[in-house]
Amino acid sequence: MARHTEPGGREDALAPVLRPVRAGNGFEEALEQILQVVRLGLVPAGGRLPAERVLAERLGVSRVTLREVLKVLREQGLVEARRGRYGGTFVLPRADTGGGDALRRRTAEVDIEDVLRFREVLEVGAAGLCAAERPAGERAARLRAALRRTRDAPLADYRRLDTMLHLTLAELAGSPTLATQYAAVRATVNDLLDCIPLLARNLEHSQRQHAALVEAVLDGDADGARAAMREHCAGTAALLRGFLT
Repeated sequence: MARHTEPGGREDALAPVLRPVRAGNGFEEALEQILQVVRLGLVPAGGRLPAERVLAERLGVSRVTLREVLKVLREQGLVEARRGRYGGTFVLPRADTGGGDALRRRTAEVDIEDVLRFREVLEVGAAGLCAAERPAGERAARLRAALRRTRDAPLADYRRLDTMLHLTLAELAGSPTLATQYAAVRATVNDLLDCIPLLARNLEHSQRQHAALVEAVLDGDADGARAAMREHCAGTAALLRGFLT
C-alpha cells in the first residue's frame, strides 16, 4: 500500500520536527512539536496541517490526545478547523500585536535552556535527597498538605501553590543552600510560565506526577523520586520550549 503523504510532500518537510513522543509526557511533547511546526512556519499561514491520522501516527499518540492538542492551538488563535471535503486544520496568520513584542522583550534576556537544565538538576537532586531522608511525622504531614493544596487549588492559585509544593520538597531535602538556589531559579521559571496559558490537561497530568513523586519520597524510594521529578520537569520544559522558543 502506498504511504500517505500530504499535498506537496509537506509531510516529508515536517519529518525533522515531528517524531514519536515519550510515554510520560505525551500531551506536552506533542503540543511542543506542533507548536514548533507552526512557529517555524513549516506550514505557512493558510496551509493545512497533516491529517489527524498522520499526525497521531507520527507523534505516537492517540487521536484523543491529538485532538486535545489541536484544541489548545485553536484556543490560542493559531489554527482553525474547517469542515467539508477540503477541510482539516489550517494555520492562521499571526496577529500583529504588541503582545508578541512584549513577550519577546520579556524572554530575550533569559537563556531558557540554561534555566531549564539548572532547574532539573536542582529539582531531581532535591527529590532524591528528600526521599533518602524519608520524611516522617510533621515533615511528612507538611509535604502531604502541600500536595493536597495543589490538588484543591482554584486555577488562579495553582502556580503559587505548585511553587509552594516544590519549595517544601527542596527545604525538606536538608540543604539550605539548595533551597535558596531553587527559590531563585523557580522565580525565573514562574516568569516564563506566566507567558504561557494554563492548560487543564497539563495540570491534571502534573497532579498525577506530583502524587507519584510525593509517594516515592514518603516511601524512601530515592530512585523513584528522581525519576518522577525528571519526568515532571521534562513536561514543563516541553511546554515552555513549544510556546517560547
